[in-house]
Amino acid sequence: MLTSLSIKNYALIDHFQVQFNQGLTIITGETGAGKSILLGGLSLILGKRADLNSLKNPEKKCVIEAVFDVTNYDLKQLFKTEDLDYEPQTIIRREILPSGKSRAFVNDSPVNLNSLQALSSHLIDIHSQHETLQLVNDDFQFQVIDALAKNASFLTSYKQELTQYKSVQKALTDLQQFKAEAIKEYDYNTFLLNELEEANLVEGELQELEEEYEALQNVEEIEEKLALANQLLNDEQVGALAILAELKQATQKLSTLSVKYETLFQRVSSSLIELDDVFADIETYQETLDSDPSRLQYVNDKLAVINALFKKHFVESISELLVIKNNLSEKVSETENIEGSIVDKEKELQVIEDKLNKLSKTIHDNRNKAIPELKKQLESILSLLGMPNAQFDIRVTYEEAFLGNGKDVLSFLFSANKGGHFNELKKAASGGELSRIMLAIKSILSKYMQLPTIMFDEIDSGVSGEVSNKMGQIMLQMSQTMQVFAITHLPQIAAKGHTHFKVYKEDVNNITTTNLTQLNHDERIIEIAQMLGGIEISNSAIAHAKQLLN
Repeated sequence: MLTSLSIKNYALIDHFQVQFNQGLTIITGETGAGKSILLGGLSLILGKRADLNSLKNPEKKCVIEAVFDVTNYDLKQLFKTEDLDYEPQTIIRREILPSGKSRAFVNDSPVNLNSLQALSSHLIDIHSQHETLQLVNDDFQFQVIDALAKNASFLTSYKQELTQYKSVQKALTDLQQFKAEAIKEYDYNTFLLNELEEANLVEGELQELEEEYEALQNVEEIEEKLALANQLLNDEQVGALAILAELKQATQKLSTLSVKYETLFQRVSSSLIELDDVFADIETYQETLDSDPSRLQYVNDKLAVINALFKKHFVESISELLVIKNNLSEKVSETENIEGSIVDKEKELQVIEDKLNKLSKTIHDNRNKAIPELKKQLESILSLLGMPNAQFDIRVTYEEAFLGNGKDVLSFLFSANKGGHFNELKKAASGGELSRIMLAIKSILSKYMQLPTIMFDEIDSGVSGEVSNKMGQIMLQMSQTMQVFAITHLPQIAAKGHTHFKVYKEDVNNITTTNLTQLNHDERIIEIAQMLGGIEISNSAIAHAKQLLN
């Protein structure tokens, strides 16, 4: 509920701050006194775009602040969704700066207009005779039926399942599209994969193959050089081993003659041992050296394959080819397994679809049961409001497609006159009739769900005294479970209020300002008497005002 409102520097308002209570609050005032200014200020709280022309003093900023008690509105999830700090006493503030810039705050946190509108729509509902678009909206009409049908929990479950259904349906479509595209590439990817698998690639083998190729390619030259080395080392006359053996004997003799030659002898001995090892290795190489044309051909072919794969895949290493091979393997595997994935996803979709069908049928049946009661209550209330021949033809038709709130298509038809044809509300009802229908619907809804604060803006225009009295009674009844404001020109409605405010203009220092003041009991008598008889108050008007208040 709206607990307080402060408006500074807006239109004709210099500054006022008022406190509001639960129940029915009446706002009256002469035509042109500024009731529309009050609504204009509230509309900024609801997220309406600001207008620089609204500033009373263009050199100062305009500030409008409203405090709402949201304890009973179950809005914690909405606050979380909009990334706002939840406070039971929520403060909404709008500022219009002289520069034209507008700012909005919820509990002192800056918000954009979309977030403000999302929140404020749960806090206050301003309804006038000329604002009945909501009434002819399917979503609102379903909301009315579902309130009586007690469909809230079923609709919550349905919407959760529908969200999951759409997600799985999209995943299935993506799989089917992937399958269609993958099949086109499957043969080519399989060919590339087989080509890479047949190459038997091993990380790091390129260098080994290149070295082996060089060896096999030059086997004759290697054999010739090894033979020459063998001869240089092992020739009986001039071989290095024979000469080094003689050198060893000479240095050994020297070492026996003087200790200083011992080191020389040891060095020659070591060299002979090392050269013996070299000779042994050369002999081993000669024995194992094999001119193998087939191996040379294999290595040459393997290198040709690797280089061809480098060129085909635009890479320069075997490791890159192995990455490509793994990627191709995954693609081929996905394509080969895609049918199983599609079947699994179809089964998952069917399970959700069964749940949706069950929920939507329950919702449909509940709606059908609630419609007669809704018609009965609407027609009864409208009869009290001067529309005794009002009739409704409300039907829900069960369709195949899953819609946002079930599988129903709604037909909400109305006839205002006896023997008249049923038609859509916007075509069959006048503005005044739509206002009374909206009042009837809101009064019914208030019995079944927690509604935001509602402000009726002169929806009583053009109705008779007796009908206005019934309107006032309905508003009073609604105010037992919610906060109701009524801006009215009719004394019969004004007298029903728990509290009564008057909007008035006054001139101070040749400057006109609009103010709002709460009336006490005696002031209410005077105000209602003036509403009954005009500025010149008669004794009978006073008596009638007292009678209405009592």
